[in-house]
Amino acid sequence: MLDIKFVRENPDIVRENIKKKFQDQKLVLVDEVLELDRRNREIKQEVEALRADRNRMSKQIGALMGQGKREEAEQVKAEVASFGAKIDALSAEEKEVEDALRQKMLVIPNIIDPSVPIGKDDSMNVEVERFGEPVVPDFPIPYHSEIMESFSGLDLDSARRVAGNGFYYLMGDIARLHSAVISYARDFMIDKGFTYVVPPFMIRSDVVTGVMSFAEMDAMMYKIEGEDLYLIGTSEHSMIGRFIDQILPEESLPLTLTSYSPCFRKEKGAHGLEERGVYRIHQFEKQEMIVVCKPEDSMIWYDKLWKYTVELFRSLDIPVRTLECCSGDLADLKVKSVDVEAWSPRQQKYFEVGSCSNLGDAQARRLKIRVNGADGKYLAHTLNNTVVAPPRMLIAFLENNLTAEGNIRIPKALQPYMGGKEMLIKKA
Repeated sequence: MLDIKFVRENPDIVRENIKKKFQDQKLVLVDEVLELDRRNREIKQEVEALRADRNRMSKQIGALMGQGKREEAEQVKAEVASFGAKIDALSAEEKEVEDALRQKMLVIPNIIDPSVPIGKDDSMNVEVERFGEPVVPDFPIPYHSEIMESFSGLDLDSARRVAGNGFYYLMGDIARLHSAVISYARDFMIDKGFTYVVPPFMIRSDVVTGVMSFAEMDAMMYKIEGEDLYLIGTSEHSMIGRFIDQILPEESLPLTLTSYSPCFRKEKGAHGLEERGVYRIHQFEKQEMIVVCKPEDSMIWYDKLWKYTVELFRSLDIPVRTLECCSGDLADLKVKSVDVEAWSPRQQKYFEVGSCSNLGDAQARRLKIRVNGADGKYLAHTLNNTVVAPPRMLIAFLENNLTAEGNIRIPKALQPYMGGKEMLIKKA
């Protein structure tokens, strides 16, 4: 959410930013916000003037009574009482105006960084850099669910009977591999100096609207019926929500945190053949990294975060590339975002396995996360990035470490988490 003062002083910049995000239907919001802001400030001035008059006249009542001018005092009392009614009416209008103003402000997108490429959708995202050599082996790579099933490691049919489509059972070596990747990612981030956290897996509505846009909320979140609780779509939601209404001492920054959680997502809409199996699912697990920092440090941390993900994937022998998200592909709260994509030898292309985002002060403004600095209070900046999110990440792992015999190599970095195993042998 933008600062209303910024919108008031820079309406053309806000309009141009909306156009860059190809959301022209939101242009009308700028004028609506400006009018609500004008009326809100007008009401405040009227209320302030009425209260000043009421205080002044209240003092007159005592003076008149002391002079024995009871009748005049009663007339002033009546006038003062009428001021109270006017103030109450204006205060009620003020609340309505402020509520309407906030709702519209929540929908206006954040100002994107000047470096963000302009494009309408993800087809116009821009490749930045590749890491590792993509390899296409001289033997066929089965679909990932077939690889998992060859190790007796996946049961989709039972999951459908128990929970419906979009769920899974992982078993045996594949389940162990899943847990090993999460544990390795946890320790990888701890070694980078991040504090490990296991957060709540449900959050209240005020946190939901603080960390994400309405469009994201509708597309992602599961609501707990009868309660003001939502299942998290990523641990970023509850991790940033932890600081709601907090004033952080400047010397405590940056806060560098890595969190584990299950994640729950609606994943609305129909998806293609390549998204069957465990690619696009309603429930998965994730290791995340979150940073709360000073504004001047947020772009420095942005570059550090995505590089950590690249380093982790390369340590597991998985080639990756980074893809700069264009303006139309950025969620409304984001200033800048880069996707990390892993190489799929089977598809002979890259696919998304993580995303790094700088949200500037958007979440902090919504959640009132402030920093107490030497020169006064200011809003923190927040960032988040995926470390790993299996089982999707397992697709890249399995394809890139599959042997011609159908076995799975275990990279050296992961072997301590797999009981020292160097290879997984498929079932006969």
